[in-house]
Amino acid sequence: MTAAFPWSRNITALLVATTMSCSGQLLGCIKQLTISITWTTLATTGDSMGGTGWGMTEFGWDVKYAGVQTLVAKFLMQGKAGHHAAVFEKYQQKAEYFMCSCLGKGTRNAQKTPGGLIYRQRWNNMQFVTGASFLASVYSDYLASAGRNMNCAAGNVAPSQLLSFAKSQVDYILGDNPRATSYMVGYGNNYPRQVHHRGSSIVSYKVDPTFVSCRGGYATWFSRKGSDPNLLTGAIVGGPDAYDNFADERDNYEQTEPATYNNAPLLGLLARLSGVVVPGPIEKKPAPQPKVTPAPASTSSPISIAQKMTTTWIANGKTYYRYSITVTNKSAKELKDIKLSISKLYGPLWGLTKSGNSYAFPSWISSLPAGKSLEFVYIHSASAADISVTSYTLA
Repeated sequence: MTAAFPWSRNITALLVATTMSCSGQLLGCIKQLTISITWTTLATTGDSMGGTGWGMTEFGWDVKYAGVQTLVAKFLMQGKAGHHAAVFEKYQQKAEYFMCSCLGKGTRNAQKTPGGLIYRQRWNNMQFVTGASFLASVYSDYLASAGRNMNCAAGNVAPSQLLSFAKSQVDYILGDNPRATSYMVGYGNNYPRQVHHRGSSIVSYKVDPTFVSCRGGYATWFSRKGSDPNLLTGAIVGGPDAYDNFADERDNYEQTEPATYNNAPLLGLLARLSGVVVPGPIEKKPAPQPKVTPAPASTSSPISIAQKMTTTWIANGKTYYRYSITVTNKSAKELKDIKLSISKLYGPLWGLTKSGNSYAFPSWISSLPAGKSLEFVYIHSASAADISVTSYTLA
């Protein structure tokens, strides 16, 4: 194999170095060694180990076939296949099977939520999102470098379409989704506040140096219902369910648990997208027409409400609209105890707390400083709801 693949020497050296760093013999480290060896050996044993026979629609922490197939396709497009070209072409076919499935243009496509996020399973679905998006961006570059397009069952696909798909998934993760929720902790105004993470749930030693035992950390801190006192900035949590719903609760490990294999592919993808102008979305949607609704009627009001439709999609034959509403404190004082009246609302709403027949600040906000804004969203299959301020306090 060394004669056929000179690059295997470098991988062998990498494996040796990795082995030396695995002094603790951790299971995860051993698994990664196995994966590294697989990436090397599948190139010549693909037929017997499934690399050329299994068409995948997922790429996660323990399902790496799509990654191997993508890497081998790179060698083929670079003209490095040698007398293994016939085998490498099978890898490329499976790599493009995966890419087409992500775009929804294959013979068997990856499932997506109504909001457009790739969906594979309830527990930590985001690993499949970041992994698939990373591979799509990589393969987009491979295709562009080779000067070729990709053929899917639904038609010809340009490299830019793969990159647009990857960007759409990143946009969703960072808040461009039906809930207007960022699934990266600390990013934006509406992100998970009760992460399934022991360290994040316990107050920082810098704030309170009091000793916390293992049992105390669980009973006193982890089990509490309040927001995380120790922000796990940058962590990507498991994410929403198949219908874009998300419950921000610490014991909801399927959706609020962070993982390094969620973040790792995203880092590579963000590096790729940094400073790059990506073409528009794959599927053209009707251009949203912003609807601005001032409230109350007086132009001298200390509170303004701006409402706009941000996206629309069709699910099960019905058209749904996502509306984003921004409430701004225009006064020079702090806004408290606001009550909003919302009528003609026929779907779910996120970012406010229901209080009787009115809506108030969400649980994580007690007031709105001068000049600051609050955003909330709702979804329904109708025109914009009627929103107005019924009461408030300026202090």
